Amino acid sequence: MSKAGKRTLVLLHASLLTLAALGTARLAADESPLLHVMLQGTSAEDMRSLAEAQGGTLTHYLPIINAVGAQLTRQQLDAIVDSGQVQRFIDDLALDDQPDEVQETEATCDVAGSVEILRGNDGFSWLLHNKRQTPASMTALDIAWPERLGKISSIRLGNTHLPPSAWQQQGGSSAAIQLPPGKAPQFSGRAELDVRFSNTDKAAAPLQSEYTVTASFGKDCQTKLIPGYANNSDDFYYSTVTSADELHKHQVTGRGVTVAVLDSGLWDHPALTRDTRGHNRVLARYDGITDSSENGVFDESGHGTHLTSVLAHSGKTLRNGQPTGSFKGIAPDANLVVVKAFNETGQGGMLDIVRGLQWVVDNREKYAIRVLNLSFSARPRWPYYLDPINQAVMRAWAEGITVVAAAGNEGPENMTVGSPGNLPYIITVGATTDSWTLHTRADDYIPDFSSRGPTPAAHIKPDLVAPGGHITGITRPGSSLTRDHPEYALPGGEFVMTGSSQAAAIVSGLVALLLQLEPDLTPDDVKCKLLGTAEPAINKDGLLAYSPFVQGYGSVSLTRAITLGERGCGNEELNIARDSAMEEHFEGPAIVDSEGNISLPGLSEMLSAEEPAKGASTTRVWGVKDHVERLPEDYRQPPEHPFAWHELYEMEKQKTENLTRDR
Repeated sequence: MSKAGKRTLVLLHASLLTLAALGTARLAADESPLLHVMLQGTSAEDMRSLAEAQGGTLTHYLPIINAVGAQLTRQQLDAIVDSGQVQRFIDDLALDDQPDEVQETEATCDVAGSVEILRGNDGFSWLLHNKRQTPASMTALDIAWPERLGKISSIRLGNTHLPPSAWQQQGGSSAAIQLPPGKAPQFSGRAELDVRFSNTDKAAAPLQSEYTVTASFGKDCQTKLIPGYANNSDDFYYSTVTSADELHKHQVTGRGVTVAVLDSGLWDHPALTRDTRGHNRVLARYDGITDSSENGVFDESGHGTHLTSVLAHSGKTLRNGQPTGSFKGIAPDANLVVVKAFNETGQGGMLDIVRGLQWVVDNREKYAIRVLNLSFSARPRWPYYLDPINQAVMRAWAEGITVVAAAGNEGPENMTVGSPGNLPYIITVGATTDSWTLHTRADDYIPDFSSRGPTPAAHIKPDLVAPGGHITGITRPGSSLTRDHPEYALPGGEFVMTGSSQAAAIVSGLVALLLQLEPDLTPDDVKCKLLGTAEPAINKDGLLAYSPFVQGYGSVSLTRAITLGERGCGNEELNIARDSAMEEHFEGPAIVDSEGNISLPGLSEMLSAEEPAKGASTTRVWGVKDHVERLPEDYRQPPEHPFAWHELYEMEKQKTENLTRDR
């Protein structure tokens, strides 16, 4: 190992989507067992010849990693290995179930409330979902409302009206209603909780955030109303938060840049298949499961459709019913290549994923593919350079494709970043959440689910973080996501998801915008610009609010990348050619002591001892500018301080002023 690497860390245990888990595929008990095997050697052609000579059945041809997939008996495999031509084989490639997308707030029971209410001037309706096989009984209702609405006039769950005696003795603008077993209303499937008040707000219907509601269904089973956004269907806030909306108004929409999305497929919604001018922009579709470009990429899961929506939804953003000039997706005019490698349940075979990556690399010039989104993550089983998926991803990066991957949803423990996000070359993205507030960053934080580094090879991951909490998009009606999580559907048909998958899709869209402006950027240059201008979370004492293993370089900022970003610093201490050729591999700077504590040189002096707040913070801000400008004019930083924030602030300020004068 080189670059003064520290000792390799133990393998982590993490997964975001199901991918290439271990198990042995067998036939019936009275037949010879069959193994699904990957054979890797000097060439895929040699491996194919070996497999076929022994009577095996070829399943995958993968020259991108000099390998094939084949179904073989143990005797056939032993004969092939004895030939001496196989450099490596993996003989346990059957799928196994692992968790799917993890939501930021997991339900404590199997009754859940929809993420959005139907608001009226005199109250609201909240759709509840009972996922039990038996009826659910509402045993308590705690509710608070705007005082201007007066008193409760009626409460109904489905067709059952609660007796007025349950709330009439409670004054003010809140009520804690207890419903004894004999009077507890029941429902199966789904039912509306409808609450009305004595007064009508003539000015406007109260916002969802003005209500506080908790419905209880027995011991340890309750669902709470989230604050929500004011206009979730017409305005997908993340275009505004990332400043993509301002670029849209200047015709920077990803036009001319092709993004490949390798996931579960695509639902043919016009906002996804057509750009802002109504032109078809899906250039190609490939199914890595069936090895076909002819049968479409029907999305049984819905995950791939949602990611594509986040990345490229071409619908107009509306405010007060009027177009704003921006669009719902980050890169609404990007061309799309859709690669399917995951099935209805979110499972994907390792060889199918590698075959999908093979197709992307083989067709990169034909479709001008510049960006590849990989919103999945699995437990690393090998060093990063021996992982077959990572080997294929390294080829994609080396061929000029900027690869963006999800860190995973297995936090808050350290060493939970999954593969391929553990690959040091690519851009790995963790998630932030805005606490349901759009106009302030004071309560933006990194939620527990976002996976943490370092990687098993001691690299700092994620590289940066981006919005990933309650992200609105569209997905296929009837998909497994909508069946399993009906509570995440909005009344207008949109669907809300949370995860580093969504954060990665946002960054992929931002990369498409950047490449439209600077089409000559290499993947290393893109990484340099984004990481070098990300905004770290900083406490008032000037120390980092989060470890680099949690926030990487900080929150992505495309406007800063465009105005202040540099070239030439991406992966400058790595050598992908030597790495891919197995001539040299690279370890990161992470340190593990004898008790398993993880650190970096100097981290104890750089990291604040204050536990980061999960919500509003009086000390945390994002970015050097916000940190320096909040300090008193007479503030003098201690000479032993580890960060020269003021110097960096002045340098960036001067560079911005120079750019303004140049125009």
